[in-house]
Amino acid sequence: MDSAIEVVTEGAVIRPGTVFRDDRGRVAQLHGIGIQRVGETWYAWGEDKAAGGTFTAVACYSSPDLVSWRFEGDSLSIGDGDLAADRVIERPKALRRPDGAWVMLLHVETADYSYARVGYAISDTPAGPYRYLHSERPMGNISRDIGVYQEDGVGYLLSEDRDNGLHIYRLRPDYFGVESLVATLRQQARSEIGYESPTLVRHEGLYYLFGSDLTGWSTNDNMYSTAPSLEGPWSPWRPFAPEGSATFDSQVSVVVPVGTGHLYIGDRWQKDALDTSPAVWLPISLADGAATLEWHDAWNPEDAFG
Repeated sequence: MDSAIEVVTEGAVIRPGTVFRDDRGRVAQLHGIGIQRVGETWYAWGEDKAAGGTFTAVACYSSPDLVSWRFEGDSLSIGDGDLAADRVIERPKALRRPDGAWVMLLHVETADYSYARVGYAISDTPAGPYRYLHSERPMGNISRDIGVYQEDGVGYLLSEDRDNGLHIYRLRPDYFGVESLVATLRQQARSEIGYESPTLVRHEGLYYLFGSDLTGWSTNDNMYSTAPSLEGPWSPWRPFAPEGSATFDSQVSVVVPVGTGHLYIGDRWQKDALDTSPAVWLPISLADGAATLEWHDAWNPEDAFG
């Protein structure tokens, strides 16, 4: 084990700003994570950055407690076309359709980031392997960082389009493409249009949408907006971590309901060491339309979420 790499877990404790090790003792490739709970087991999919920025695989892990992680294999591996080794595959997010099938959505790119498409893959099981289907520019719009949301069996795609804004799309019933545009959010008084790395949760009848400013590999003060419905009206964007902290030097990947609370999962991207980029996992408070993220050197999910 590389002693220079701090490990995120110690017993049942998570230490933000370090890395997870899987059951093999290797750094868990949970970058740009997607995560879902199936019964008593958490499944997580991440960008395998062993090759740096270009595609190696989408790795899958499982956990009973969000602390210890078992490697379940590669959900997607190098292939032809969109899955070639010179492509970039980011933000793997999986949803379970009402019929039980699992559909994975991906940000699919060329190395120069000119492709800007969302890809779709399917599997009978959460771990896969997934069968890659196709990619698209939803409704003709570019699509880079993505997120997903699901409610009452309906799937939604969150997609960053810096030409026009951050889109919320309704997926087709088979989840293999976009059916309609629900809303588009833009920044206020900023030089750039959208927010990237979007994630969405609903709590006590209110939607909370989170995103990161467009600053490349550098971190920034991530923002959130709220609305009573997906169509809006959406509130002005505002920070949820202390201003100037650059969201504790992280970029949001997902905010996920856990037990009685919510979990913030972010990445600290290290451009020259993407495979060992640290994780920032922290409880986040959502209450009365306000989202608040506080720092903890170490914390226990069972204590935080019940």
